[in-house]
Amino acid sequence: MKPLIGISCCTKLFGIFGMANHAASDTYVRATDRLVGGVPVLVPANGPKADIECLISRLDGIILTGSRSNVQPSLYEGPVHADGTPEDPMRDGTTIPLIRAAVARGVPLLAICRGLQEFNVALGGSLHQRLQDLPDRMDHSTPMQSNPGVRTGKAHSLRVVPGSWLHRVAGATEIAVNSLHNQGIDRLAPGLVAEAIAPDGTIEAIRATNTPGFAIGVQWHPEYDFEEDAVSAAIFAAFGRAVAARMQGLSAAAD
Repeated sequence: MKPLIGISCCTKLFGIFGMANHAASDTYVRATDRLVGGVPVLVPANGPKADIECLISRLDGIILTGSRSNVQPSLYEGPVHADGTPEDPMRDGTTIPLIRAAVARGVPLLAICRGLQEFNVALGGSLHQRLQDLPDRMDHSTPMQSNPGVRTGKAHSLRVVPGSWLHRVAGATEIAVNSLHNQGIDRLAPGLVAEAIAPDGTIEAIRATNTPGFAIGVQWHPEYDFEEDAVSAAIFAAFGRAVAARMQGLSAAAD
């Protein structure tokens, strides 16, 4: 039987009447179909109505998606966002407790972009709200143009921590990634370790050490180029192996 892979949704307004929808990009669904070998299950952003116990008991793995919205600063004692900054409190209200439950139970977790930021905040870390406003950081934000090759293409390199999980998966101590984010890790949460770092010092990949399961976060978007990029494909494949191992009662930790 195929595993059930939860994919976190955002609250987005669609249509001429701006009706609220629960949405996740098709890129995550395709990666789940093709590389993880699971059945994608969209997890709605229904905040306090989310039944975390039901979800965590039935899902075999969880993918936390990227989003234009930012994690609410009240969750990490940060300053109020600047006017116009998109937030999604209903998503935060679902994903934060879901992350904590997944880490505690050992349900494999792959956190991508906003998902990495949620992962860090859920375990007690904090965020920079706009890396491009900091004097010692580069602009990590999305190029606002329609050409997908430019918008989602490789933007900068990362230094992969030698001997880390990502080092073993990538087979390299330096990789190139896309870059589509404003927020970034400020204080790394207890129980998380850095797996890769950008040239300006921004932590771009993390791993939980206090969990019996696979719990990895990446700041870039491997779902955009997994069909062409070997490292992106390897990340999803490793997540899939962890899901399969847990279903068989074996260790699924990303050591």
